[in-house]
Amino acid sequence: MVENCVQEKFRLGTSVSKKVQKSLKEHIAWLEKRIAATDSDLDQCLRASDIWRVKDDLLRGIPGIGQVTTLTLLAKCPELGTLNRREIAALAGVAPLANDSGKHRGKRFIWGGRADVRTVLYMAALSARRCNPAIKAFAERLAQAGKPPKVILVACMRKLLTIMNAMLKNNASWCPKNA
Repeated sequence: MVENCVQEKFRLGTSVSKKVQKSLKEHIAWLEKRIAATDSDLDQCLRASDIWRVKDDLLRGIPGIGQVTTLTLLAKCPELGTLNRREIAALAGVAPLANDSGKHRGKRFIWGGRADVRTVLYMAALSARRCNPAIKAFAERLAQAGKPPKVILVACMRKLLTIMNAMLKNNASWCPKNA
């Protein structure tokens, strides 16, 4: 629904006809209402379950992590907290994968995994890089080492995912010293 809403907003910007614009505005309003209702339903279902509520509370305790991130991770990546750090990174698609063949050693790229989770991790890493002291220090250390900005952001995504995985695995709350 969110993708449809974005597409309709783009169509609204390019439409010339007043009739079409009116129809698009009505459709956008309906989509936004349905998105809000769906988010509310998901949040209520999450809060109704003791197990999911505890996981949600643990994840929301991390600076830079909000409702959209926790809902998406808990819904689209239920394995969070059960896998090791390498497995969860590969599952989310933030593990650098080799492009090697024979003696050729190619660059490492992130690909595969769950695109929805990776997209949410990207936004969470942007936010955490500003307000999470552990991620901020990690990013600054990589920048001083001369890493490109995109590499730094992907590394922050992976570190954030690893922290969340460990917190859920150990049922531990956020502690910047342990991150």
